[in-house]
Amino acid sequence: MAVPSPPDVSDDSPAARRREQRGWYWYDWANSAFPTTVLTVFLGPYLTDIAETAAAGAPYVDVLGFDVRPSAYYSFVVGVAAVLQIVLMPIAGALADHTGRKKELMGFFAMVGAAATVCFWFVSDGRYLLGGALFLVANVGFACAFVIYNSFLPEIATPAERDRVSGMGWGFGYLGGGLLLAVHLVLFLRAESFGLDGGTAARIALSSAGLWWGGFTIIPLLRLRNRRAAAERGETAGRAVAGSFRQLGRTAMELRRYPLTLAFLVAYLLYNDGVQTVISFSATYADKELGLDKTVQIAAILMVQFVAFGGALLLSRLASLFGAKRVVLAALVAWTAVVCVAYFLPKGSATAFFALGFAIAIVMGGTQALSRSLFSHVIPRGKEAEYYSLYEISDKGSTFLGSFTLGLALQLTDSYRLGIISLVIFFILGGALLAAVNLPKAIREAGNEVPEKV
Repeated sequence: MAVPSPPDVSDDSPAARRREQRGWYWYDWANSAFPTTVLTVFLGPYLTDIAETAAAGAPYVDVLGFDVRPSAYYSFVVGVAAVLQIVLMPIAGALADHTGRKKELMGFFAMVGAAATVCFWFVSDGRYLLGGALFLVANVGFACAFVIYNSFLPEIATPAERDRVSGMGWGFGYLGGGLLLAVHLVLFLRAESFGLDGGTAARIALSSAGLWWGGFTIIPLLRLRNRRAAAERGETAGRAVAGSFRQLGRTAMELRRYPLTLAFLVAYLLYNDGVQTVISFSATYADKELGLDKTVQIAAILMVQFVAFGGALLLSRLASLFGAKRVVLAALVAWTAVVCVAYFLPKGSATAFFALGFAIAIVMGGTQALSRSLFSHVIPRGKEAEYYSLYEISDKGSTFLGSFTLGLALQLTDSYRLGIISLVIFFILGGALLAAVNLPKAIREAGNEVPEKV
């Protein structure tokens, strides 16, 4: 059966761009339910508890023939998800660029991930393997959809607009994720009055995050537009996939022509692995090491969501004054300090945990938003999704190096504090490499216009 090519779209007027930008923001609103409710708050501690229940007092659980500590299970699952993403995200990006069907492919991956998230409702009674399998599907769907979502940025915003548009998207996402988390906070705090136990409340929170993600994804799918790509009219689905593999190979070979773009990617992979691992591990650290109850954890993460909205806009504003690269480097210094302070947090101190969360909130959104807009300047036109698939290898949830470093530290030492401090190396190495990248030269080599501040 022939795959119809998307229509040629040439209306890139300011009004049309603004309409797409407003629709684009809604996907950040939609998918933020996954990193906020699932990754940051509920799934890590819940899946760890499920694994501990299955262990029944034994030091290990069986995972496909391997003995794994219940405390390390979630980190290793996140790492396995990252391996799958490394394989599948470039393919998804190449397919999107080759066929031109970005909107449809983004919707497909988003809905698959959302459906898997809804199915967390069935993870109970020691079913840690089911929880891990659903997480693999949901996290891969999340990452592949985000590849294509990010690739719309250079199409819907001029170079001068990208820091602002990217920052607004992140900020809008924090508002959406925070609003849903507030509902989950009420549900968790009043679980008994609703006739629920804590585990059931957690499963409702997890599955409703999938409903939120899938439901609000409809809005950007109605607003975003496909542009023509290299696909031939009348091309079959099989030929489109084969062509995407060939195009992916050409892109990998072509990357050698852009050594500074490659250096930026490596720097981002390093420091963003640290960022994402800290975010995904924070609730588990608060629960297992600091001994803080779920109410404190959710309230702190909820505070982070709303403060991060202002932080993303603040750092975007600072980028317009001092340049995005300088602001990101300053944020990485702050991340290093945050991890060091986390090592020394006293047990049971909710005040200290809230203070640390406030510091994270200020730099979290800006680090990610400005990195996304910076990368848009150093990639050649017409291959946005392919290059953003390489970028996404280390973006939301794709914490390959960070997760395995953390998991290895826990496996060897069974110490959450040594696990968290091990992440400092990612911020130091990533920041040093980013500082060494000549961004104006990288932008010119990619054939793009150098903004006034970068």
